[in-house]
Amino acid sequence: MARVFQGERTFLHPVLRPLENLIYRICGIEEAAEQSWKRYAGGALVFSAVGMLLTYLLMRVQQWLPWNPQGLGNVAADLSWNTAASFTTNTNWQSYTPETTMSYLTEMAALATHNFFSAAMGMAVAIAVVRGFSRHSSKTLGNFWVDFTRSIVYILLPLSIVVALLLCSQGVIQNLHPYTKAATLEGAVQTLPQGPAASQEVIKLLGTNGGGFLNANSAHPYENPTPFTNFIQMLLIFVIPAGLTYTFGKNGERHAAGLGAAGRHDSAVPGRRVVVYSAEQGGNPILAKRGLQTQATATQRAATWKGRKSASASPIRRCSR
Repeated sequence: MARVFQGERTFLHPVLRPLENLIYRICGIEEAAEQSWKRYAGGALVFSAVGMLLTYLLMRVQQWLPWNPQGLGNVAADLSWNTAASFTTNTNWQSYTPETTMSYLTEMAALATHNFFSAAMGMAVAIAVVRGFSRHSSKTLGNFWVDFTRSIVYILLPLSIVVALLLCSQGVIQNLHPYTKAATLEGAVQTLPQGPAASQEVIKLLGTNGGGFLNANSAHPYENPTPFTNFIQMLLIFVIPAGLTYTFGKNGERHAAGLGAAGRHDSAVPGRRVVVYSAEQGGNPILAKRGLQTQATATQRAATWKGRKSASASPIRRCSR
């Protein structure tokens, strides 16, 4: 990241530098032009406003667009505006059920792209702040459009492609198929959602976005099916914030400051983990007051498993007959 934002050559340049140059030519970006803080901030605000409006419009007309095998209707105006503003600002508040609200095109072209854009926006602004510390007498902070482009081309996009393929290999769904109808053992019909989940899951976590393809924060088996995917997804959340501390130290040769930021970042994790773990193990006190058991003890779980094991033979024999 330090080399990318300083404009130095990386091992990805032979492959991705042509793509970067193509984006500059299409968008009319002058790579060497520096910007004042006002122009830098103005570029970020203009891009965010245009992106939010386009996202809003896409949700409002999704029923007439392709990649909508379920025939989902247009998203309501208030929900479209709330979702567009939320994804633009990286807050990602999903006050809807994605599989019954958003088409595949909306998920990919509106929501997944905003996961890229909002993360790249945050990285660009962070780099501008770093330059503000290191450039004591300069009146410029770099170029927003260049920093934004490099964030996506060299960091977010390569990582997302590699990890998305890794998640697919573990069972995370990634397709454009219609939803699957399955018959349960009781004879009921259940609808199983499909769609491009793996590609959105990666950038959701890499950009520290919330919700996700099924609005379950990686707790759904279609998004997070194995312990290995759970480890990878937790790691993705820390990769860029941890890397920015080193980038801060590398930029302007402030290594001590970078190590100090990394130390404060890492030292806060164990304490927070203790608090969160103890809270989750304690269960929900509101449910406990209503007489609902929220956390079984190890003894209770062992007894339950023993009872299930001893009672498992007769149902199987009945099913086989």
